[in-house]
Amino acid sequence: MRAGRAAMIWVMLVIPIVAVAQNITGMIEIKKRLSRPSVTGPVAIYQRGTVVRLGKDPEEDPIAYERSRVAIYIEGPLASPVTKTESPRPVHVEQLDRRFVPDFIVIPAGSAVSFPNMDPIFHNIYSLSKPKSFDLGSYDKGEARTVLFPKPGIIDVYCHLHPNMAATIVVTPNRWYARPDRNGTYRIPDVPPGEYTVVAWHKTAGYFRKTVRVEAGHDSIADFFIPANADPPGAAGGRLAGGSR
Repeated sequence: MRAGRAAMIWVMLVIPIVAVAQNITGMIEIKKRLSRPSVTGPVAIYQRGTVVRLGKDPEEDPIAYERSRVAIYIEGPLASPVTKTESPRPVHVEQLDRRFVPDFIVIPAGSAVSFPNMDPIFHNIYSLSKPKSFDLGSYDKGEARTVLFPKPGIIDVYCHLHPNMAATIVVTPNRWYARPDRNGTYRIPDVPPGEYTVVAWHKTAGYFRKTVRVEAGHDSIADFFIPANADPPGAAGGRLAGGSR
């Protein structure tokens, strides 16, 4: 009897909290290719020993590719970074076919990333980015090194031994973030009511910001046109380019 009453009280307390949380949704509009094509020198220039073929981009649609280089998140003191008890398992960024797979990830502050080497050659992963710099040293196939990312920011990752290898890690200040699908649609779920700054960051175009108000009963919309001069006539303002790595 007591257990049933306690369960009923818990449901009465939780349901209103869940009910008021809403979604922030929107569209990422990109009309042209923004990223520079990567140029990889012949293998002999920077590799000795075992020859490893160079992997190819899985996405062939240039606009879908640009959208895959966008991270959307909520800025400000919405929530504290992930704690040790909340931390999920490390995200894996493989070194495969002389590339990082995946080469663009988004994680909340406090998360860890594992860098397993899947190639039959040595790799030496490092970053000089201000939010988190590291050098994992050289390690062989089957080995992995893990890095913790306690602070938000943009982390550029490279390999000392293979100049063509590059990856980006976007570390967000909280768990409210998203990535657009191939069509540009994104959704940040379960956002508590309040006024927030939504940030869209593109690997080449940089930062775009927009203020939204989340209210109970309906979703909030924040569309972004990247780059800013691609905004249609009469588009709402609020997007500011800026930020640093």
